Amino acid sequence: MKIAYTMAAGRGDTDLLLHGLSRRLLQHGIRATGVVQINAERDDAGPCDMDVQVLPDGPAIRISQSLGREARGCRLDPAALERAVGLVEARLAEGADCLIVNKFGKHEAEGRGFRTAIAEALSADIPVLVGLNRLNAEAFVQFSGGLAVELAPNLEDLANWIVPAARVKATAA
Repeated sequence: MKIAYTMAAGRGDTDLLLHGLSRRLLQHGIRATGVVQINAERDDAGPCDMDVQVLPDGPAIRISQSLGREARGCRLDPAALERAVGLVEARLAEGADCLIVNKFGKHEAEGRGFRTAIAEALSADIPVLVGLNRLNAEAFVQFSGGLAVELAPNLEDLANWIVPAARVKATAA
């Protein structure tokens, strides 16, 4: 089982890191699928809009709801997230060298979201890299059976783990 995770300290840093990694994988000819998150600041000074790009070439899907400037709590649009999940699962079925999931979040911790896609990739011996935050770390450790490798939140360490693992998968296909 090839599964790893990374956690960057700053808000949005993991998103930027995984987005950069997805670009590097394209340069290496590695067929990555999954999602990377792209946050767009808002002119009205409200919370950013959250979009995910389905790898490798889109579409981009808005996964946040605009609930107003004073709204508190989760802004995730569950239907939009599930649309992204469906697209990723279809691309996994077509064949991929690796899976990148921007975040093992609340939905995954509760058994939804990308959880099934992660399990399907692992059962097909496709390496998986997940972004993680401290809030869902315990649920992720339970899900991965404690077998996931923690990687430092820098592009070189992520690439040094996933490129060889993805190439092994690509060669075996």
